[in-house]
Amino acid sequence: MNTIKDKVAIIGMGCTKFGELWDKSVDDLIIDATYEACEDAGLGLKDVQASWLGTVFSGHTALSLSSPLKLQYIPVTRVENMCATGMEALRGAVYAVASGACEIALAVGVEKLKDTGWTGVQPTNVLGRSTMGTTGTEVSLSPPAMFSELALRYFDKYRIEPEEGRRLLAEIAVKNHRHGSMNPKAHFQNELTVEQVLKAPIVAWPLGVLDCCGVSDGASAAIVTRAELARNFREDPIYIKSLAISVGPRLDLITQGYDFAHVEENVRASRMAYSEAAIKDPLKELSVAEVHDCFTIHEMVIYEDLGWSGRGRAKEDIEAGTFTLKGELPVNTDGGLKCFGHPLGASGLRMQYEIYKQLQGKTGSRQVKNPRLGLAHNLGGAVWGGIACIAITGNEKDWR
Repeated sequence: MNTIKDKVAIIGMGCTKFGELWDKSVDDLIIDATYEACEDAGLGLKDVQASWLGTVFSGHTALSLSSPLKLQYIPVTRVENMCATGMEALRGAVYAVASGACEIALAVGVEKLKDTGWTGVQPTNVLGRSTMGTTGTEVSLSPPAMFSELALRYFDKYRIEPEEGRRLLAEIAVKNHRHGSMNPKAHFQNELTVEQVLKAPIVAWPLGVLDCCGVSDGASAAIVTRAELARNFREDPIYIKSLAISVGPRLDLITQGYDFAHVEENVRASRMAYSEAAIKDPLKELSVAEVHDCFTIHEMVIYEDLGWSGRGRAKEDIEAGTFTLKGELPVNTDGGLKCFGHPLGASGLRMQYEIYKQLQGKTGSRQVKNPRLGLAHNLGGAVWGGIACIAITGNEKDWR
């Protein structure tokens, strides 16, 4: 099978502050993120030969990108893969460059959720589709309810008492807020205590308000080119080692033997990504990771799904501080979805923005020591069968 390893490099990235940005429009956010990426790459929009826009909410088309940026008759593609949309936009740009269709491509992810009134808890069916406006005969679950089921099943399978499980999840929230408090672009700037998390109002047992990520506005952008051209633009490009996507067949709910304590798409995408990047021991070889912590339980499960903790052993790694800023594999060093926020179409590229900056040594007080490889993981859809995207990047072309 052909591989894109070391064929494409990221030469510029931009990201707005995430939050309740009432004074910003979608156009403003697109412009701010893209102009930062162009300045970072040392080029202008006239140099971009093709572009991808990732956004979830309806009403957006290719014109939603070309109009505010005044792109001059180049190909523009609007993509959507639920919460994995940002990574899908990057994937489109990367594969276009890798194929030789263009030499410089732009990927932008944006969402203006606060203006929609969307809370993240409206009813959806088991396929992740909204049931608002339907006959009401479909089985409906909110996203917190879906992930609460994941938590309860995980606790039951590995014989973790619910209160102990809630404490472990609280440690994840505390970690991510500690990291995010050092990040001026994060939606939330506050640190938390375990006690605060445990005492927060319950949304869907055992998940409380502080186990859930915020609903935010924001945008992020990346500019990519062929690897052999990258150093014409900057001294420290970041090379794509692998880009994997796994989309489930939606059979989990009717498959005998499925344990409901892991996300199969996460597992499959990580295997593909590690194989393409020639990674044998991800816990040892990865330097930093950004993962889709929409709810604290999902981050806990991701530790195992991506092969960093043994099955049922995430508890030990949480208690050992393995995934803290000073641990063996720092995870969500920018605060993650939990603290940075979650504008659906922008999140995947925001994750890559943090990895990009970490690999360049430009994240200040939250900088990981001597990073070489970083992983960004983005999940879309429902818990039981969804869309998992993983990008692995490095700051050396031949890193072994």
